[in-house]
Amino acid sequence: MSNPVEIVQAAYAAFGRGDIPGLLNYLSDDVEWTFDGSSGEAYLRTARGKDDVMKWFGQVLAVDGIQAFEPRQFLAGPDHVTVLGWERTQALPNGGVFESNWVHVWQLRDGKLARFFGMFDTAAAAKARASVRV
Repeated sequence: MSNPVEIVQAAYAAFGRGDIPGLLNYLSDDVEWTFDGSSGEAYLRTARGKDDVMKWFGQVLAVDGIQAFEPRQFLAGPDHVTVLGWERTQALPNGGVFESNWVHVWQLRDGKLARFFGMFDTAAAAKARASVRV
């Protein structure tokens, strides 16, 4: 599996199955993983290395109940893939639901995912967190 799009799609498939350790197998040992935004969530940071990325996923799953997650378009170059997607997520533990388009940029090195940069509508997420369901 040397095609960059196939590698990225396999990583998303692992995520879709809830197989975070499987997703980590596609990452380089020194991966740099950045998720950017303005809402102040703990996961809006840069994680370095697989162990830190595993912690990053724990931070996400503690506050986001992902209901739908759809990578929709893959734009590829020889060593990078940009993915445009959409998600529907409930702010946990009892916040509102938000929907957001997102952008993920992957850079590959030696057949592994070496760098990730992601963004989504953090304002929509913050609004959902502020809306408490009874």
